Amino acid sequence: MTTLKFNHYLAQIQHYLLAFAMNLTKDREDAKDLYQDTVMRAFASKERFEDGTNFKAWLSTIMRNCFINEYRKRRTRTQVVQPIEDNCEVSLKQATKNEAGTIIMMKELHNMLNKLADIHRVPFEMFFKGFEYKEISEELQLPIGTVKSRIFIARQKMKEMICSNYSLGYYQIA
Repeated sequence: MTTLKFNHYLAQIQHYLLAFAMNLTKDREDAKDLYQDTVMRAFASKERFEDGTNFKAWLSTIMRNCFINEYRKRRTRTQVVQPIEDNCEVSLKQATKNEAGTIIMMKELHNMLNKLADIHRVPFEMFFKGFEYKEISEELQLPIGTVKSRIFIARQKMKEMICSNYSLGYYQIA
């Protein structure tokens, strides 16, 4: 179809298309936008229109499909998923996390660890830092069994010191 023929056919059914667009959208501005979108799509694919077929039905189908596509886009656009924290005033009023208790407890644990004898403290610290038993035994030039035993004894002594502090009321068990 030529551009001249397309414009001629379009001029004949323009009022019908605007009325159909108004019927679909129920809004004058949206109807104008739908009409313009329909004409642009039809013009872009005018070569696919077969002479002898109903031009009005062809454009009506394009308009209906444009309306459905736009409706689906708008429906999914309005379903924005945001974390609830972004929309709540409560999140702005949350108290900051108080880490003072944790810091104090860690200092006390380090003090307790420093009270251990070096033969127990050193292997325990190395194990705590991620060394394997074999690496600790090679570094300290001790048998693996001795390393395991010293780490076990260090754990037991640390437990005793922690439990005695709990019994004295220094810590609260939550």
